Amino acid sequence: MTNQIVTRVETFNAGRDPELLQQKYENMRSDVFTFYRGTCHLFYEDFPKNSPLNSAPLAWICGDLHLENFGSYKGDNRLVYFDINDFDEAVLAPCTWDVVRFVTSIMVGDRALGIDKSTAINLGQQYLDNYSSTLAKGQARSVEKETAKGLVKDLLDSLDKRKRADFLNRYTKVKRNRRYLAVIKNRIIPATAEQQERVKHLVAIWQESQQYDTEFFQVLDVQKRIAGTGSLGLDRYVILIEGKGSPDGNYLLDLKETQTSSLEPYLDVIQPDWSSTAARVINIQQRVQGTPPALLGIVVDGEKSYALRELQPTQDKVDLKTGDGKISRLEKLIQTMGEITAWDQLRSGGRQGSAITDNFIDFAHSSDWRTNVLDYAHSYAQKVREDYQQFCQGMVKNS
Repeated sequence: MTNQIVTRVETFNAGRDPELLQQKYENMRSDVFTFYRGTCHLFYEDFPKNSPLNSAPLAWICGDLHLENFGSYKGDNRLVYFDINDFDEAVLAPCTWDVVRFVTSIMVGDRALGIDKSTAINLGQQYLDNYSSTLAKGQARSVEKETAKGLVKDLLDSLDKRKRADFLNRYTKVKRNRRYLAVIKNRIIPATAEQQERVKHLVAIWQESQQYDTEFFQVLDVQKRIAGTGSLGLDRYVILIEGKGSPDGNYLLDLKETQTSSLEPYLDVIQPDWSSTAARVINIQQRVQGTPPALLGIVVDGEKSYALRELQPTQDKVDLKTGDGKISRLEKLIQTMGEITAWDQLRSGGRQGSAITDNFIDFAHSSDWRTNVLDYAHSYAQKVREDYQQFCQGMVKNS
């Protein structure tokens, strides 16, 4: 008998680097929450076309919103923020799509959070309450150190101690007063000479088009980067550049291949005519985040396109295990994530088809959709667990 889940997963991931793809599958077998993170496409393949949630106001959404797609970063004003941080799947879609995927992640991630199913349902309700009450106010804000609370505040407070030199030392080695990228198991692996030269060429072309300082963006080293779950198997590089001139003034860049959003086949909404898949990712990030990072770039290489970003010492995620099942700390975290979801949708409203603030306010004051979100998240979480078991069984047979 054909294992349908394995077939669907393999079909979606066809064409990726075989070695890294196997690592992605191994990661997905480790626990059901990682499986959920790595199968965004299954969620939208399964989402019912006749769901009342599809009639919600249109918003610029992350598309793959879950517990681990929020994080810290330094904005172009050099202040540190906590916000949604992954836009690989971002599109114009009903605002409820992000909401229901996030609430499902709470239900699926109950073990990762150290909570039981009833507590997960309660946290899902709190997320919805904070999302809708924030949406109803119609005013977008941001989370920074002075306004953060609980686990998010702990994270942002801890970033003060992080230094660029220490950050660089984690990924590089210094020889004769010059830095080189280190090869680190499951993080950085060697790139071929051809790949290195191609990346250097692409960065040089991008730098010239942006009129940035040539010396600052001089490439010192290039290797392949392993990071994330859903994107494993796509081209991804870590780039060491000259920066401010000394080894401790060097910078690290991330160059990540982008693809068509896995949501697009299931959308009835006309999308903008983006110049590339990377243009979609970067442009939506810039309009959704309150203060985007300073260095975001679109790099096109024939039919492929890449998102270019700075790797920062201040980039991090909340360690879900630090909550240790303490409900008060988890509640504050989930409440913050609900507020951020609403703020980001409000902030990007009225742009190329997304709803205006008044539409979001009216929607927030209605209530039936919240029950629909909880009901669907609860039922789909059970399906994810069943799919995960089927995936694990099928991969064992194929190995």
